[in-house]
Amino acid sequence: METTPSEKIKILYVDDEENNLQAFKATFRRDYKIFLAISAKEGLEILKNEEIEIIITDQRMPEITGVEFLESVIPQHPKPIRLLLTGYTDIQAVIDAINKGQVYHYLTKPWEEDYLRTVIKNAFEIYSLRRENERLTEALVKANEQLEFLLRQNLLS
Repeated sequence: METTPSEKIKILYVDDEENNLQAFKATFRRDYKIFLAISAKEGLEILKNEEIEIIITDQRMPEITGVEFLESVIPQHPKPIRLLLTGYTDIQAVIDAINKGQVYHYLTKPWEEDYLRTVIKNAFEIYSLRRENERLTEALVKANEQLEFLLRQNLLS
């Protein structure tokens, strides 16, 4: 499911370092619709107002870790695919990311542009497949309801 230029993939990038936010935007703004947040609180505000498809967050932030942020968004915003970015090789963060934050992919800083682009592309394919699966399931439920209705009508007449 490819996007047209008018419907770019919407990515939320959360990082407490302004230069990381600006570098990410400068690198990817032509390809994706980028939303930047310098804190988890800002990230949550953006999620309230935008249908974000991919969330990328730094692990090490002052008030909340990336894993804690990702875990906190799941109840209200379960659909976006979650990516964790960190400059530290912390195996516990990786384990928590997978188990608690339901992270699709773990990346280390500094990120490599082509690799990150591939990860985003793959993450969006998963997002799109899940959405299509939901749509097909809803259509199937509706068709079953219609069949049950017709069956009841035939039984009554």
